[in-house]
Amino acid sequence: MPILFDSSVYITSLRQGGASTILLQRWAQESPLWLSSVVLEELYAGANPADRRILEKLERDFERANRVLVPNLGDWCLSGKILSAVAQKYGYEKIGRARLTNDALIATSAARCGITVISTNPRDFAILAELCPVQWQTRVLVE
Repeated sequence: MPILFDSSVYITSLRQGGASTILLQRWAQESPLWLSSVVLEELYAGANPADRRILEKLERDFERANRVLVPNLGDWCLSGKILSAVAQKYGYEKIGRARLTNDALIATSAARCGITVISTNPRDFAILAELCPVQWQTRVLVE
């Protein structure tokens, strides 16, 4: 089954380096790996100058492999509906819809394509999975 790392996985790997990078490579060998354009945007937004070159290479490599997942109109609309339902269920103030928007886009586009999302932070995807048929897993980057 194809997989997609959310930004938390890449951020943890960039911070830890070494063994965590090797672990990411091993996971990518086990399943076809995709990159979400939303994840790439999040990574660029928080990148320092040294990490920017790594991200540019990541972008090029996935683009060449034709494995960049881009949310379509349906994903945007479904994300809005899911965020509305989450707000109704949990309250707007408790959930921070703006914080969840990117994860909702990742979840809906991954669900549409049958891609499993891998995250190191399960909180948001657990909430989204209540309303979206996204397959997701939590993995830790230390073994």
